Amino acid sequence: MRHPRSLALALAIAAGAVLPAAAADMPSQDTVKGAKDHPLLSRFEGARLVGYDRKEYEEATLPAGKRTGTKNDKAVFDKTVALEGRYTRIAYNYPRNRSSLEVMRNYQAALDKAGLKTLFACAKEACGQNFGEYWLDDRLGNNFVQGSSEYWSPFNYGRDDERYVLAAGKRPDGSLVHVAVYVVAPVDNNNGGVYLEIVEGKDMDKGKVSASLTAADMAKTIASEGKVAVYGVLFDTDKSDVKPESKDALAQMAKLLQQDPRLKVYIVGHTDNQGALARNLDLSQRRAEAVAKALAADYKVDPKRLSAKGVASYAPVASNDAEAGREKNRRVELVKQ
Repeated sequence: MRHPRSLALALAIAAGAVLPAAAADMPSQDTVKGAKDHPLLSRFEGARLVGYDRKEYEEATLPAGKRTGTKNDKAVFDKTVALEGRYTRIAYNYPRNRSSLEVMRNYQAALDKAGLKTLFACAKEACGQNFGEYWLDDRLGNNFVQGSSEYWSPFNYGRDDERYVLAAGKRPDGSLVHVAVYVVAPVDNNNGGVYLEIVEGKDMDKGKVSASLTAADMAKTIASEGKVAVYGVLFDTDKSDVKPESKDALAQMAKLLQQDPRLKVYIVGHTDNQGALARNLDLSQRRAEAVAKALAADYKVDPKRLSAKGVASYAPVASNDAEAGREKNRRVELVKQ
């Protein structure tokens, strides 16, 4: 879809007049409350954040080749990369006295320094047919850019003067990360625009989800290791109420105990190392007690067979330096008494 550069300008051109374009002002500050730069990439100096969205786990498809056309109202590319993981989208305006080349070269240098390798890069016509419209229509619409319409205009006016890079690499914790950087030049006295998509993820650990961790799986692990980690018992941040989504995991835990009436277990709550240790000790204890209470009340497990204990971050199974490790450390374990 071709967006008009402006109705007034279109009418003026039709009438044969030449009107000077008013210079757009940079936002005085970021326009999205609570948003921030991604830890992997700082913003270009002087830029203002005007669009932001983050999903803890989402799927995303990123162009890895030039656009070749449209099929069934969808953009078609020589190659794409289908990804899943933590998904962050950020849009910026940058001052119109800086060039898109300078901005992109700075981002490329930052990606190189972080150890990411370029999978695809293009500029202007080399990006293919209507490449800029793909980002404008599929990513930057629906009020994603917040604040004045002037802050969305760079992506509209600059859609035919674009640069793009897709890079990928591994983080220190071993997780894979893909970064797409789309930059449009300042055109017709508009600001410049930068749009980032960052997908962080790795293959999901098998047997860590309640739907696949059955009572039989738990029994085998307890028999061989004396304990089993259950990741399907869920809590809201800093809360000890067991969420309804934990039902499948609790049912399998109850089935394990019902099939072996002699089995007694410690229910051990674990946290990551974020926050004060004393608070996490209390939180993990309350969470362990909540699981024991649910098993006794909802599944008729004899409470004498259950002993709740919270150990906070004393027994990590992964590094707490990165979120991927912290996710593993936040767990409930059944330990044979």
